Amino acid sequence: MILVDTSVWIDYFNGVDAPHTDLLDHELQHDRLVTGDLIIAELLQGFGDEKDLLAAKRIMDSLEYYDLSGYTIAVQSAVNYRNLRRHGITVRKTIDMIIGTFCVTHGFPLLHNDRDFDLMAGTLGLQILKSFTAE
Repeated sequence: MILVDTSVWIDYFNGVDAPHTDLLDHELQHDRLVTGDLIIAELLQGFGDEKDLLAAKRIMDSLEYYDLSGYTIAVQSAVNYRNLRRHGITVRKTIDMIIGTFCVTHGFPLLHNDRDFDLMAGTLGLQILKSFTAE
């Protein structure tokens, strides 16, 4: 199962033709995606058009759902953030820290288009998907 960050969903719904959106399209066809509360909130708040919002919500509703935060993930996110800072790495967004920590904790690879996650990969062991490989 793969968690897809909001950065990829935004590009996907905006029609961006790129390796990360191609991989998302491929994985949507193979039902290997999961989503969560923070990603849904970030994604849906950006739609101006009601029709597009409903289309995105239908896709989100079709995916396996997880609560991405909670006490344990919140505490671990803070620990991970402090660990990264000790290595000279600053993650810009708390939500990204929570998403990355969730993925590390649950063993989900992350499909993203956000440099903060690349920074987490080496130090925290976050598995990230980088390229499209059809099966």
